[in-house]
Amino acid sequence: MRISEDNTSKLVWFFAGAAIGSAIALLYAPASGEVTRRKIGEAANRGRDRLNETGHDLVEKGKEIFDRGRHIADEAADLFESGRKLVKG
Repeated sequence: MRISEDNTSKLVWFFAGAAIGSAIALLYAPASGEVTRRKIGEAANRGRDRLNETGHDLVEKGKEIFDRGRHIADEAADLFESGRKLVKG
């Protein structure tokens, strides 16, 4: 579980860094102010969309993990109850 959280955090920071790097590259590119601002806006929108998609993916993965955990807990409770009945006789 901890490894997955670390990878997710790294992925988010990677996309954030890529967006910032793109914006800086555009600032140093030889283009007019209007063109540069438009490119920065487009890059920011792409970055926002990617982060939004990543967020949705993380939510879905969290739901899957929660459901698996709930299923395991239910099975453990059933096994515990079966064992209790066997001990009681």
